[in-house]
Amino acid sequence: MLIFPQAKINLGLNIVERRPDGYHNLETVFYPVPLCDAIEVMPMEQGFPSKADCDLKVSGISVEGDEQNNLVVRAYRLLKNEFPQLPRLHIHLHKAIPTQAGMGGGSSDAAAMLVLLNRHFQLGLSEQQLIDRAAQLGADCPFFVMAVPAYAEGIGERLQPLSLSLKGWWLSIVKPPVSVSTREAFARITPQHPDACCREIVSLPVEQWQNRLVNDFEASVFAQHPQIGQVKEQLLRLGAVYSAMSGSGSAVFGLFRQQLDVQQHFPEMFSAIIQLS
Repeated sequence: MLIFPQAKINLGLNIVERRPDGYHNLETVFYPVPLCDAIEVMPMEQGFPSKADCDLKVSGISVEGDEQNNLVVRAYRLLKNEFPQLPRLHIHLHKAIPTQAGMGGGSSDAAAMLVLLNRHFQLGLSEQQLIDRAAQLGADCPFFVMAVPAYAEGIGERLQPLSLSLKGWWLSIVKPPVSVSTREAFARITPQHPDACCREIVSLPVEQWQNRLVNDFEASVFAQHPQIGQVKEQLLRLGAVYSAMSGSGSAVFGLFRQQLDVQQHFPEMFSAIIQLS
């Protein structure tokens, strides 16, 4: 049992209002990116000396925190409570998506785990039922059940698929060695409705996106972490047609017409260049 959870970027991100429950309503366009983690699942042999139903091992990029609190394990437990027939499992999670980057790696892992368990053990959950369960794990998780370009509202769980393609563009991703607290990023935001909705802006040619598509987190995050803003500025100087921070950071991406040797320009940072298809 093997599945490859992929990352996402935000094409525009507007925080439009604070909700009575303390969360924030937003407007954003999610776009899936073929930068993937890997999850391999095997049934736990009978008598294996584990006190947990789910034995998780993580390799690749380091992940902070107790492995038993990882979103992959929480996804398993969510379905195990509903479907007690699920067996005890060994899970190997290999991380290639940078963490604390605003690229949804953990959320993608959780959604992929739900999809894998539903498919392999024939649980019979529909796509919408998987989305409903993914929403219990995190605001970004529902997007990754479908993993197609989508406009999102609410806290990110209300999705409308879009006929948006960036095929042929080169996507550069750069993550400075900086961690941004999502809670802190939201605390510094003053919600407001944008002049134009990102859903309409992305229907324009990519060449018209810069300065129209806005990530509301950038102003406060760049003020606190200037290095992140400097990455965006450099990507634009290097020829990015559009560049923005993804989510609440700290990863920054740029869309280029041609391939860029991104590692040469950001040798001390995580970086990747991917041709979108």
